[in-house]
Amino acid sequence: MVMAQVLFKLLKAQDPDAIIDVAAPNLMGALVARMPEVRHFIPLPFAHGELNLSARYTIGQKLKQENYDQAIVLPNSFKSALIPFFAGIKTRTGFLGEMRIGLLNDWRRLDKTRYPLMIERFAALCDRERGHPQTLPWPQLNVAKESLQAALTRLNLTRPTTTKPLLALCPGAEYGPAKRWPTAYFAAVAREKLSRGWAVWIFGSVKEQSLAAEIQQHCNHACVDLTGKTKLDEAIDLLSCSDVVLTNDSGLMHMAAALQRKLVVIYGSSSPQFTPPLSNQVEILSLQLSCSPCFERACPLGHFNCLKQLEPPMVLSAIDRLMAHG
Repeated sequence: MVMAQVLFKLLKAQDPDAIIDVAAPNLMGALVARMPEVRHFIPLPFAHGELNLSARYTIGQKLKQENYDQAIVLPNSFKSALIPFFAGIKTRTGFLGEMRIGLLNDWRRLDKTRYPLMIERFAALCDRERGHPQTLPWPQLNVAKESLQAALTRLNLTRPTTTKPLLALCPGAEYGPAKRWPTAYFAAVAREKLSRGWAVWIFGSVKEQSLAAEIQQHCNHACVDLTGKTKLDEAIDLLSCSDVVLTNDSGLMHMAAALQRKLVVIYGSSSPQFTPPLSNQVEILSLQLSCSPCFERACPLGHFNCLKQLEPPMVLSAIDRLMAHG
């Protein structure tokens, strides 16, 4: 969803008067609300992989009254193209996939060689004739000052200062353990920064609470554990306070990049060649072993060397380089 903002920016550049509404899973509402290009968010109540044909038909019928000129379908699944079809939207744009001819009437064939990056693929759906520009705009999320202060107050947090910088840790990765740097390594970096007067906040959902607990055990519970304690909009605002974000290849990584935070990103089983952090303040760390990227959820060889051999001193050096650039 963060990377989809590239498409929204391009649409607005083509036509500043364009009205853009976004239909996506409920969870994405708080994220879309921080994108100034979007007018309305349309929540979709479907679980991952759920078809629920009748519910999609009902939503499509409700959207008919909006008289949309075009629907751009970013997922390549059959079910994602159903609502625009049921809504009778005149132009329904997307890449071919899963028998979508008919559901889509403005379809393109995806050339993965020509468009290796996800943002390039989204941009290619913007204008059939012109393709996409060589230089694409990057996502940029708004921060709400009032809600930021409310989150700080609710969680009894103090904003970082120039004398007490803030390191944000994002130890999770929804895809699987082959994308997660060891918690003991996160903790080693945290301990070093804590000893130098930094504050350390740990970000993530309820699913990352066990990872945060492991980091805290190694740090005498000196970090601030925010996992499972913030809503998505609060996480966006609080993440904007950080001086440096240390993260795996994850959704929080893309959010931090869209907040123009300094980033150190660990790549294990995945690759920055498809969904890199869109930032010019980033240190990408990858050992580029012969067995990686494998794009597997768990290490097929069982050793996780792409992560374990990337040790904390490398990350600390990367943080120093970022901070040296101001």
